[in-house]
Amino acid sequence: MPLAFRYYDTARVLAVGLSRRFRIEKDISSQLPKVSIISPSSGGIPVAFGVRDALSAEQIYWAEQEKGERMFRQYVNQGEVNPCIIVDDIIRSGNAIEETVSLVKSLGARIIGCGAIVRFTSTPSEIEGVSIKSLVNFDARMYDSASECVECKEKIPAEQVRF
Repeated sequence: MPLAFRYYDTARVLAVGLSRRFRIEKDISSQLPKVSIISPSSGGIPVAFGVRDALSAEQIYWAEQEKGERMFRQYVNQGEVNPCIIVDDIIRSGNAIEETVSLVKSLGARIIGCGAIVRFTSTPSEIEGVSIKSLVNFDARMYDSASECVECKEKIPAEQVRF
């Protein structure tokens, strides 16, 4: 994903594409521009800013991991956050999105959308009744050990891919 966001024009095209997935939802489009765009981590900040720009959303926040806990660094108070759309560059496991949903709900805000540029198909397709939008669904099989891997049992060499 870093290569996709290396150039502003490419990043903008991807963010606008994702924003259109949200805009077609009546529940979301009817609340624009009074929404917050939230990124679960620093990797999703370019996506968040691009989606915020494309939707003309009023607020933008990003969460970070500190001492194993996801939190906002910005001074965010309960009741100050508009209905939220959570976006990221890539969803590998869904943990970051799930933790951010919990964080946002603890502030009393409503989640109206979730999405990413790329979502692994092994991750949830929705969180708490909100479907996860994506531009690309990537079918990646992950195993806890080589003994579970069908290709490993067939002696097919492993292909190392870094995301």
